[in-house]
Amino acid sequence: MNLITINAQPRTAGKASSRAARREGNVPCVLYGRHVESHPFVTSEQSLHPLIFTNRTHIVNLSLGDDSWECIVKDIAFHPVTDRPLHVDFQALQAGEKITLSIPLNFVGTSQGQSKGGIPRYLMTELTVVCYPKDIPTQIDVDIRDIEIGDSIYLRDLEEEALEFLAPKDQILMSVVRPRVEEEETIGDDEEVESDEETEE
Repeated sequence: MNLITINAQPRTAGKASSRAARREGNVPCVLYGRHVESHPFVTSEQSLHPLIFTNRTHIVNLSLGDDSWECIVKDIAFHPVTDRPLHVDFQALQAGEKITLSIPLNFVGTSQGQSKGGIPRYLMTELTVVCYPKDIPTQIDVDIRDIEIGDSIYLRDLEEEALEFLAPKDQILMSVVRPRVEEEETIGDDEEVESDEETEE
């Protein structure tokens, strides 16, 4: 698990302080947790880039004044036009206490079905899991190299003993389907056969 350190400054809670932070090129944030009181703070937008523009999960070492916490990004609000971060929620981690969070999926390799002309269909890009902080993975690797055309990978196929998945075990993560052109050609051939049979009659 990658650890990213963020240095932050405390701020006053409220819309006025949030607007002021954004004018200065900062992002208003808040830290909370079951055993931590809420701490509003600001940090530079640049310092948040490794946490936002990534397909990996990171644990954050948040330094705020004389205090520091290990935490994760829980929620990000983006500007509807520019996609710049407007507000970020951080949740403090507590050793020995489980946490619920979303982990990105990383599909590894090229499937056998794709090498034969099949088309991959990725139905899930992340999974919600429950685990202890020490078991938080950067991502969940899913090996797809043995998947043939018509086959799928299900959630039940993953071997992640330290993680509790909240989705059904029969949830499909990825499939390889037959090319659409091939299906249309097959339908066309069937129609020609039927037409020839009608002509003979």
